[in-house]
Order: sequence, then C-alpha cells, then structure tokens
Amino acid sequence: MVNHQTIGHSTTHLSAEDLAALRRHLHEQRLFRQEQLRQLAGPVVTSRAEDRPHRQAAAQTEVRVKLSASARMVLADVEAALERLDDGSYGTCHLCRRPIDRERLMIVPQCRYCSRCQQVREAAP
Repeated sequence: MVNHQTIGHSTTHLSAEDLAALRRHLHEQRLFRQEQLRQLAGPVVTSRAEDRPHRQAAAQTEVRVKLSASARMVLADVEAALERLDDGSYGTCHLCRRPIDRERLMIVPQCRYCSRCQQVREAAP
C-alpha cells in the first residue's frame, strides 16, 4: 500500500514502510517526552553545601519550567502528528496544503509545515 497525496501539481510518495517507520519514531518520541515530563515533575535537588540554596533552587525551578513547557509543546506536536497519521492527513502542509517532502518528514516527523512555509513562519515578526 502506498499513500499518494496529490495536491496542486506536487505529489509526495510515502510507502507503507515509510509510514510505519514514521509512526514508530513518533511513538518513541511520545514515550521520551512523557518520561522527560515525569522526571521534570520530580523534586528539585539542591546541594546542602551551597551557600545560596534559594537562588540555586529558583534557577533549577526556572530551568525545569522552561524544559517542561518545551517538552509539552513537542509532545503535543507528536500527538497531533499521530492523529494526522490516523485520519489520513499526515504529510500535508497546514498552510499551503501541499505535500511535505518525504526527507523533511523523516527528519522531523511531527512537522506541520513544508520547508517553504516553515521559513515564512520563522521570518514573521
């Protein structure tokens, strides 16, 4: 079974093996991010020998908050990609509706945008 998505003049070919590999990778990413969030939710460990324990604890908390927010964002992207795999819309750019290059999907399987639209989004103020 080959998933041929034709939009406009572009066609992207994702074989059944490609889709299976992408799904496996996304599941691995989901497990990794879930474990990362569990670890970040654990107690903050501070050194008793530290002269400034409150400042160190505050810095550790700030880092944990930022890492947790990043992990939650990636986890949400991974889960959304798995949903797109299930509903058949995987591999289509959310902006231009053209197929996302196979190579891009293999590198960043949770991506929502083709390379061109991603560049436009990153350049926007």
